[in-house]
Amino acid sequence: MISDCESRSNILVIKGLPEVFCFGADFSWMDKQEYTDNQQGSEHDPSILYTLWKRIALGPFISIAVVEGRVNAGGMGFVAACDIVLSGSRAQYSLSELIFGILPACVMPFLIKKVGWQKANYMTLMTSPFNAHDVANWGLADAVSDDLDELLRRHLLRLRRLPRDGIIRHKHYMNTLNPQLLEHESIAVQENRATFSLPSVVTNIGRYVESGKLPWES
Repeated sequence: MISDCESRSNILVIKGLPEVFCFGADFSWMDKQEYTDNQQGSEHDPSILYTLWKRIALGPFISIAVVEGRVNAGGMGFVAACDIVLSGSRAQYSLSELIFGILPACVMPFLIKKVGWQKANYMTLMTSPFNAHDVANWGLADAVSDDLDELLRRHLLRLRRLPRDGIIRHKHYMNTLNPQLLEHESIAVQENRATFSLPSVVTNIGRYVESGKLPWES
């Protein structure tokens, strides 16, 4: 789908379910063997997801995230990669990775570009949900409404009039001014692979999958 958008679309809209936009990785596949296989070329290679977010962020189209309900962990990467974020008033945003000793390494370059270093740092350390108005004040969400369909409709009325060549030139120029997604790709993917290989992380996730218990729970 993303290839089709790159070749002929002016606008890409990414929308989840009413209760959950995207809640991140499914820990159930993360057994010890698959941790050891979390390298380049494997099914769970983090560079695949980083590349997808990068294509959303840098692509020759306007990307719009329409967020209802909850978004967490890797789901934040999809939100932060988009040019425009439209949020329902009930939406909640979180980075829960550090609970298990994981770093949201691949999300960070995209989130820092949106909200700045300190707010990305704060969200990572707190691991708790923030509401739509919080993240709008920080610059992650561009508009908040109880009626997301109407909010999206009004945005599309304006955006669909923009010429494709103008969109492409604007996106290229903006990403030339702030090239951090390309500059930090290697270190982000490397850190993601490293953190998921830590014995403590493997233990924490394995215990959670088996018992539903968080690391500090007995």
